[in-house]
Amino acid sequence: MKQNLVECSKGLNVPLTPISFLERAATLYGDKVSIIYNDHVRFSWRETYERCLKLASALVNLGISNGDIVSSFIFPINLSSLY
Repeated sequence: MKQNLVECSKGLNVPLTPISFLERAATLYGDKVSIIYNDHVRFSWRETYERCLKLASALVNLGISNGDIVSSFIFPINLSSLY
């Protein structure tokens, strides 16, 4: 179990999950760039976190719950508009 923990700057060990990673990145690096696409589309860690929360909220509003399977089909040429 210890191998799944990340050493924090304060000496605390916390599990690294996609959700905790995004929350931590938004808190620590909020205005720093998280995604660059074609030199003109940029998102900060705070914007990335907020967009993920909006997607999660939309899925809950559609009745999707823990344990349900969600799939998406992504065209590589349309990645920035999907994000």
